[in-house]
Amino acid sequence: MLESDKRKTRRYPSIARVQIPEVFSGSALLKDISITGCRIECTMHVDIKEQTAYTITLHPEVAAKIHSFDLTVECKWFRPGHYSCDIGFEIKKSPKGKDFQRYVDYLSWRQER
Repeated sequence: MLESDKRKTRRYPSIARVQIPEVFSGSALLKDISITGCRIECTMHVDIKEQTAYTITLHPEVAAKIHSFDLTVECKWFRPGHYSCDIGFEIKKSPKGKDFQRYVDYLSWRQER
C-alpha cells in the first residue's frame, strides 16, 4: 500500500515556493499539500529535526492570485536523496487561515479541471 493511500485527506500537487529561514536560506519547492500536511523538496543541505515545529512561508504560484502566508508545521519525516531531499510536515496552524484554505481550494479546482 502506498503512503498516499493511507492519508485521511487528499494531497494536491503544487509548484509553490516555500521558505524556512530556521532551516535553510533561499527557497524550496512545495511538492504537495492538504489541509493537514505538506511535502517539500530541497536541493540544498538542510539541518532539520523530526518532531520539531517550524514556521514556513508559502509563496503560491502567480496563477493562484493568493498572497504569501505562513504555516506552523511539525517535521514528521525526512528522506535524503542524491541531489535533493523530501521533507514531510504536519500542519499545526495557519495564522492567515483564509489564504491557506483558498490555496488548497485553488489546487483542488485546478486538479479537477
